[in-house]
Amino acid sequence: MARSENKEMASPTAQLVADVARSMRIRRKLTQEQLGAEIGYSAAAVSAMETCAQPASDDMLAGLEHVLGDGAGIFETARKYIRMEKYPDEFKNYVLLEQAALGLQLFSMNFIHGLFQTESYARALIGGGYPPLPHERVEELVEARIARNVLLHREPSALVELVLEESVLRRVIGSKAIMRDQMRHLAECARRRNVTVQVLSLDSGSSGEHAGGHGSLSVVETSDHQHLVYLEVQEESWLLSDPAKVSTYAQRCAKIRAQALDPRESLGLIEQLAGDEA
Repeated sequence: MARSENKEMASPTAQLVADVARSMRIRRKLTQEQLGAEIGYSAAAVSAMETCAQPASDDMLAGLEHVLGDGAGIFETARKYIRMEKYPDEFKNYVLLEQAALGLQLFSMNFIHGLFQTESYARALIGGGYPPLPHERVEELVEARIARNVLLHREPSALVELVLEESVLRRVIGSKAIMRDQMRHLAECARRRNVTVQVLSLDSGSSGEHAGGHGSLSVVETSDHQHLVYLEVQEESWLLSDPAKVSTYAQRCAKIRAQALDPRESLGLIEQLAGDEA
C-alpha cells in the first residue's frame, strides 16, 4: 500500500527511477493510465511510483524496462539496486558477495536457507517473526529474498553446497501444504548439476561426533578466489576474512558435510517428506 510518508523516506534509487520513468512516459505522450495498462498496473500504482509513495516493485521495473527502456537497460540495472535497498542493513554487504560468488558452502540448522526458499515459505517465515513487521515490509523482504535465487541459475554457474539439519525439513512453517511445496522446490534445486544438498540427520551425533552444534554458517569463495565466512545470529552478523578463522570454519563445514547423509540419500528423504517418493 502506498504511504504518503514514503515520499520523504524514498531511497536515491527509487527517486531516480521515479524521475526517469515520469520523464520517459511524458516524452512518449503516455498518460499514467496508458502506461499502467501496458505494464499491468493501475494508474494509481504508476502515480505512486512516480511520487515515491510506493517504490517500483521488481515486476514493475521489468515492465518499465520493456515499455520505456529503449534498450538502455536503466530500469533493469535499477532492479539490482532497488533489491539491495530492501535488505536489512546487516545483510547488504554479504548479499553482494553471495551473488558474485564462485562457490558457497552453506550449513543451515534453523530454517531452509534463503537461497532455496519458496515465496510462500519465505512469507510465512518472515511474516511470523518477532517483532511483527508491517505487511508492506514483509512483502519487500520476501521479494528481495526470492530475487537471490537467480544465483542458482546464473551463468557462469556458482557451485553451491548446502547442508540442512533434518529438523529444518520437519519443522512446519506456515502450513503442511507450504512445506510440501518447499520440499518439492528443494528437491528440484538438489537435482541441479551445480547444487549439492545434504541432510544432517537427527541421529548424526549418536556416534559421539557432531560438528554442526555451533550454528549456521556460510563460506564464500569470491570472484578473486578469496575465502570469507558469514555468520548471522539474532539479526546480528559478522563477515570474517582472517585466514586462520576462515580456515577453521571451512574445515568445520567440511566435517559437517562428511557427517551428513550423502546427496542421493538426502534427496530421497526430501522426496519422502514432499510425498513424492516412488
